[in-house]
Amino acid sequence: MQLVLIVEDEYGNAEILQLLLEAEGYRVAVASNGKQALDILRNGEKPALILSDFMMPIMNGGEFGKVVKQDAALEGIPFVFMSGTNEEVVRRAFKDYDAFLVKPIELDSLLGVIQGLLGDGPRQPPGAERLEESTRQVLEGMRVPPRD
Repeated sequence: MQLVLIVEDEYGNAEILQLLLEAEGYRVAVASNGKQALDILRNGEKPALILSDFMMPIMNGGEFGKVVKQDAALEGIPFVFMSGTNEEVVRRAFKDYDAFLVKPIELDSLLGVIQGLLGDGPRQPPGAERLEESTRQVLEGMRVPPRD
C-alpha cells in the first residue's frame, strides 16, 4: 500500500482526509505543520505523495514545499496543495507543486488527483468496499469550511 503524507494543521480536516484515504487503501502519515512533516520525511519512510495545506503555523506550505523540492532525496514526490487561499497567492510563495485543490475539497476531485499522480492507486484490501461505502456515507455532504 502506498503512503500519503497529509500536512494539515486543522485536526478535523486531517482526520477526515486520513479516514477517506485509508478507506481507499492508502496508508497515511499526518503532520500538523511543515516542520513536523520534514521530521517525518527525514526520519521515516518516503511517501508516494504529499498532500499539504498552505496556511499553517511554524512552517507554512510554501516554505515546506521549497525545502522538499530542494532536497534531492525528496524532490520527486508529487506535491498537492489544498487551500482556501487564492491559487495565485500560493503560486507566488511556491510554484513547483503538482496540483492545487480549493477548499472545501470535493472528495471525488481529491481522489482523482491522487490517483492521477500515483497511477491506478492502491489495491483495496478485502472488505474495503464495505468500509469505503460506510466512510462515504459518514462524509457525504460534509464540507470543510475555508479558513479566513
